[in-house]
Amino acid sequence: MKLPLLLLAGLTAATPASAQKLVIKGSDTLGAKLVPQLAEEYRAAHPGVSFEIAAEGSTTGLAAIIDGTAGIGMSSRRAKPTEVSQAAARGVTLHPIIVAHDGIGIVVNAQNPLARLTRRQVEQIFTGDVTDWSAVGGKPGRISIYTRNTSSGTYSDFRQLAMKNRDYARTAQKMAGNEQIAAEVARNPNGIGYVGLAYLDGPRLKVLSIDGQLPTKETVLNGKYPLARPTFYYTDGEPAGETARFVEFTLSDAGQRLVQQTGFVPIR
Repeated sequence: MKLPLLLLAGLTAATPASAQKLVIKGSDTLGAKLVPQLAEEYRAAHPGVSFEIAAEGSTTGLAAIIDGTAGIGMSSRRAKPTEVSQAAARGVTLHPIIVAHDGIGIVVNAQNPLARLTRRQVEQIFTGDVTDWSAVGGKPGRISIYTRNTSSGTYSDFRQLAMKNRDYARTAQKMAGNEQIAAEVARNPNGIGYVGLAYLDGPRLKVLSIDGQLPTKETVLNGKYPLARPTFYYTDGEPAGETARFVEFTLSDAGQRLVQQTGFVPIR
């Protein structure tokens, strides 16, 4: 198995000769907040290690493992059969490691009078069957839908968990990340979108319950929240070297405390 550790080029005299760089690519859900914090704490204890983190969507993380350009691929979804096949054709074994649990929360503008939706209503809104808030008990107004882009694992998971794998409404506006969705919904009184647990506390946002359940650590852990899912690191086979040590740190008590502090649900 090819080691996912890259030697730093252009080392200064003050940098240890054994310095190593760990390249991590993929999910915005993991990579915008959680993994940078894990990397910062890990680097404090291992000053010879540096990180390159690119959070551009789960699809990019899995692709980076397949083409050998990252040691860890962050993903908020499981690898697709086509990705597993592509990896195998290149001699790569996609190895999933669950690092945290998450819940996809439905968010609307704080001015929206609604407090709850049913799963059926969520499906109708995001597929475009329902286009006005009055149809689901809100004030009249055309619904503005914000979703993740197609490289996002959350984009795929939401289709499966909330939309019965139906297509998104043609009017849906695709955003690069959770924070972008939260910002657009906060600006638009008629907006609706979805974000992970770590992004629910944005200003001017309201989180809606689904079938009476709000996305919390408790409802995600006990399985009552319908849009709960695990999140992953992917490696090429069993991790080794610095990659393995960083994975072990993520799964350790110290790493899982950061998981909880960031807003995710620890694996234990």
